[in-house]
Amino acid sequence: MEETTNNIPEDRVFDLIVVGGGAAGLMAAGWAARDGHSVLLIEKMEKTARKINITGKGRCNLTNMCPAEEFLAKVRSGAEFFGHSFKTFTPNATCHFFKKQGVKLEEEAGRRIFPKGGKAYEISDALRWWCSDNGVVVMLSTKVEEILTAAGRVYGVNYTNKRGFRRKAEGRAVLLATGGASYPLTGSTGDGYRMARDVGHTIVPVRPSLVALRSSHPKMSELVGLRLKNIRAVLEIDGEEVASEFGEIEFSNRGIDGPVVLRVSRAAVDAVIDERRVEVALDLKPALSEDILRARIDRELADLPTGAFAIELLRKMLPRALVYFVADGAGVHPKTHAAKLSAEEIGRLIGAMKRVAFPIVDYGPWEQAIVTAGGVSLDEVNPETMQSRIVKGLYIAGEVLDLDADTGGYNLQIAFSTGRLASQLKV
Repeated sequence: MEETTNNIPEDRVFDLIVVGGGAAGLMAAGWAARDGHSVLLIEKMEKTARKINITGKGRCNLTNMCPAEEFLAKVRSGAEFFGHSFKTFTPNATCHFFKKQGVKLEEEAGRRIFPKGGKAYEISDALRWWCSDNGVVVMLSTKVEEILTAAGRVYGVNYTNKRGFRRKAEGRAVLLATGGASYPLTGSTGDGYRMARDVGHTIVPVRPSLVALRSSHPKMSELVGLRLKNIRAVLEIDGEEVASEFGEIEFSNRGIDGPVVLRVSRAAVDAVIDERRVEVALDLKPALSEDILRARIDRELADLPTGAFAIELLRKMLPRALVYFVADGAGVHPKTHAAKLSAEEIGRLIGAMKRVAFPIVDYGPWEQAIVTAGGVSLDEVNPETMQSRIVKGLYIAGEVLDLDADTGGYNLQIAFSTGRLASQLKV
């Protein structure tokens, strides 16, 4: 890639200045340059695409091949807005793009797409070479301080270079693609919100999304390290069910985590901020009705040796870490003789397996959030071009927008699609 930390001559005018070298910025810069535009990309970190390299636990779930209607249903904020860029650059187009760059892809469970080599850097390297091959000029370790405007349109940016000197770069158009506020060590520290606000844009309050939830349950520490599959999780706010998910959940020092919790975390975070009563209720046996579970218990009791305790019954039905947890939740002493369990006690055990409630009182910090909810108001951006409705020549793409989705490849596709649409420069 053509990279430079030197200052750009102030008399040089680029067709497009891209602020931010993440998924949206790199995609847009390469396409705009390929279409014949002169492009300058400015990245404040010492390397582009740092956040891409940690996505999908270092494997990079770059998109999802589910049907369009299902995909858009996974967009939690701005699905209708995103529909325009989605049609311009679909998951099929994303896969075709990376295959042309030499990246082999494979589809995994849930229609999720990963590089076949299992390394996220295959995707980031492909984007860097894409920009290099098309002649994008890249400035690293360079921080954009402000977007320059006059008479309602952009004409460039002010930046501070690696040596600490303040300089100006002129451009006929500017793309703001700085990312959100999640994983700040990768460079996503919310700079874009300030720059957008300074030129007149409204910022929808930002908060972490796709993040672990923290519970006040007194026995949370006993569950650290436990991972459960095929669990149903219900998010309840003020006693009402607002979301239900099925899949994998895990308990860690970060709190209640895993795909199921991440998918309900956005609504949970909003409710916690609003100081509402929030609970995540787990059904540990979602495939079994209470009657079927009772029949299963009867069979297990019949097979237990004489003198067996309730704890031995529960060990046949639950992971070890949950045995005492469920017994305590049911109010049943684990050393109770299994044969002497009353119908009421068995009913309480069933109830404790079918519903374990965790009061949610907090959520993980920005350092742990996968994406940012909130951002530049979509009302102030043209969804057919990604151009600002407030400042002519200013384009906005990626996570800096109030646009986010579930985990599963959806958020990177949002970045790729909005970046691609913005690159068409329909001024």
